[in-house]
Amino acid sequence: MSTGRALWRRVPLWAVDAGLVALAVLDAWINLFDEGTPLVWACVAIGGAGLFLRRRFPLTVFLLTLPMTVFMDVAVAPIAALYTLAMSTRNRHLLVGCALLHAAASTLAWPLSDTFTGDRTWTLIQFVYTLATAIAPVLFGQLVQARHDVARQLVEVEEAREHERALHAQAVLARERAQLAREMHDVVSHQVSLIAVQAGALQVASKDPDAREAARTIRSLSVNTLDELRHMVTLLRASGGKETELAPQPTLADLQQLIANSGIETTLAGELPADISTTAQRTVYRTIQEALTNVRKHAPGARAEVRLWHDAHHFGVTVTNTAPTRPAVALPSSRQGLIGLRERAELLHGTITAEPTPQGGYKVELRAPARPD
Repeated sequence: MSTGRALWRRVPLWAVDAGLVALAVLDAWINLFDEGTPLVWACVAIGGAGLFLRRRFPLTVFLLTLPMTVFMDVAVAPIAALYTLAMSTRNRHLLVGCALLHAAASTLAWPLSDTFTGDRTWTLIQFVYTLATAIAPVLFGQLVQARHDVARQLVEVEEAREHERALHAQAVLARERAQLAREMHDVVSHQVSLIAVQAGALQVASKDPDAREAARTIRSLSVNTLDELRHMVTLLRASGGKETELAPQPTLADLQQLIANSGIETTLAGELPADISTTAQRTVYRTIQEALTNVRKHAPGARAEVRLWHDAHHFGVTVTNTAPTRPAVALPSSRQGLIGLRERAELLHGTITAEPTPQGGYKVELRAPARPD
């Protein structure tokens, strides 16, 4: 913003209006000098003082300037009134009518009988000239109005962009929360449930009362931890989470360690193509991890088989467990495991199926296209 415009905006509106009123009175005094009658000066007073109200009643103020326009050749008051009216209204027909009315009032002579006794050609020329003079403040007022509209629209666009950025930030946060919830369930639940199962087994098998009490305490703490984790996962889950991933992430190279630490008699067979993506490897890993976690929770004593497979069009993993050999330990569940697996499978354009086997066990299978569209 220029210095002149900044200084102009500091001028109070009442000072601007007072200056216009003074200019209007000076304009009338110059045109009349000592020839004014009380009626004429009354019209000048009404038209000039009306400029104080031009922002609130622009049409009324313009009409109040017409009588002084008939009596004398003034310009300040009617032009200021026309400009304010054009800046405040969008009625183009009204503006055209007011410009014609101003031109007609300026063309008329006082007394009115003198208007039609002189040279009519000159009267017409004067009307056209006055009309052109009246159009100038109308156009300028419309230009200022359009400028204000554009400035307001720019502010609205900027507000819309800020709102859009806020929505985008919320969406990113939602995806990160969903990913965090999935990783908490896959990793923390896997480890804590293993601790709970092992502690429960120790509590049942140990002959030492102190060891059994310690095992009971560990199992109780593990159960409480799983319960708190379930509530945390419920709070963190949100829509999205298809692009944001946390690091470091497991791959197929970590499968042997996963199976060795599972606490379940598990066999690993088959293989996957060496060129599958990191996302696919992570999905296979999490599928096996979730399946083995469920075996520990719901099928104590069962054996599991992990089979990796692929053909010309698909690849996947199948985890099958036998029937449990002893009662399951009651552990809280977040009920998000299969949901998270299905979300991961969707990233690969694949599917997850989970169903019981005829032998009383359970089977979880991930199936995904080798080259997703």
